[in-house]
Amino acid sequence: MQRIAIMGCGGSGKTTIGRQLADLLGTHITHLDAIYYDDQWNKMDAEKFAAVQEELVAADRWVIDGNYAGTLPIRLKRADTVIFLDLPALTCLWGIAQRRWRYRGGQHDNTGVYDRITWGFIKYVWGYRKDMAPRVRAMLAEHASHADVRIVTSRRAANALLADLKAAGR
Repeated sequence: MQRIAIMGCGGSGKTTIGRQLADLLGTHITHLDAIYYDDQWNKMDAEKFAAVQEELVAADRWVIDGNYAGTLPIRLKRADTVIFLDLPALTCLWGIAQRRWRYRGGQHDNTGVYDRITWGFIKYVWGYRKDMAPRVRAMLAEHASHADVRIVTSRRAANALLADLKAAGR
């Protein structure tokens, strides 16, 4: 476990799990939101975003959290471990609400997370399992057959996965 790609719906816990795994591996975590968006929430050019990810995955060790289906194959092809947080919409919405309460809005700790909760974002979260999860699963099948793929469907399962990985000293 040297190169870990983490994906899932907003509020699923990508950053939390990513931080813990990066600490376990003695490396840093890269939050794709922090790369893709600037301080004014402007998006990076698609080609540049892909090129940045190509550079990131060329390293020997990394933990990267983020979705971005258009560039997901870049991460999947190089990852040796993939964690897909496929949690229920209500769990993710609760995670978003907790995050908002904890940070009181605004940009958070260089994670790229910004409490920009819009109706469109809520609809995206609500429909993620129906609309995005099948696409992610198809990309996992196509680009990550070589990797240890973990599909996590609850907070309890996520905590158990972390506990197992820590116990194994990985």
